[in-house]
Amino acid sequence: MENVDKAAVIGVLNKIMELELAGVVRYTHYSLMVYGYSRIPIVSWMKTNAEESLQHAMKAGELVTLLGGHPSLKIGPLLESHQHDLGDIMRESLEHESVAKAAYYELLHMTEGKSVLLEEYARNMIVEEEMHADEVNKMLRHPGQTDVFCV
Repeated sequence: MENVDKAAVIGVLNKIMELELAGVVRYTHYSLMVYGYSRIPIVSWMKTNAEESLQHAMKAGELVTLLGGHPSLKIGPLLESHQHDLGDIMRESLEHESVAKAAYYELLHMTEGKSVLLEEYARNMIVEEEMHADEVNKMLRHPGQTDVFCV
């Protein structure tokens, strides 16, 4: 990891940690705001996403300390949109996930060819974020709609 700008990488990892912690809060909040016939499976799905975001934050924090840095105590942006229709919640989730995915891509570009550990971490997290975005995208479609939903 000699060729890696540790300070810059720690900065991006802390940003990732903050975004993932914001995801914990978002998905917890969303899970409380779901009403209607599909409430139970959607609430369960959102709670699982909150737990997953916490695990992602922990991974980023572990890498910060591995590099000799100090994990951030901050949390990413949280804006209450007051939009609680399930479609609005999902679109907001998709937007948040795209910001997180961009941070993982930023880390990948900084570490590519310089650190197998950090590069593979970034790649694996990008795969997880893209799969999650695809899942949300499919949830936003109407039955029978095959074209991709765009934010």
